Amino acid sequence: MTVEKIMSKNVVTVEMDDSLRVVKTIFDNTRFHHLLVVEAGRLVGVISDRDLLKAVSPNIGTPGESAKDAASLNKKVHQIMTRKPVMIRQNAGIFEAIEIFNKQNISCVPVVDDGGKPVGIISWRDILKALTNKAKQSG
Repeated sequence: MTVEKIMSKNVVTVEMDDSLRVVKTIFDNTRFHHLLVVEAGRLVGVISDRDLLKAVSPNIGTPGESAKDAASLNKKVHQIMTRKPVMIRQNAGIFEAIEIFNKQNISCVPVVDDGGKPVGIISWRDILKALTNKAKQSG
């Protein structure tokens, strides 16, 4: 089974110079936990909802929000993203993905084509679902 068959194909990307305000809006309005950062269409980084929480003031959206708190949303994606992300090719096997999850302390792996363009994202949950479905079909 290949990564391409089980990955999430609904990929949302941001640019390196997008503000954290853009990132927060995306996370607030979707169920995603990771955004892929692209430059000229190629994957250059990953930003997680946890990265965002660490980078912006906890007072955002509260009655105690100050101008300084609001200004934390003006930071740029490139300031907090994970650079040189671990990635996997779409034609890789599921066990290659499992090996990456076992070796790295990450919760998702961006899936790229041969040109480095993001085409999907795979999480350990996607792998567990696929293995569970396969086991149900087998037995």
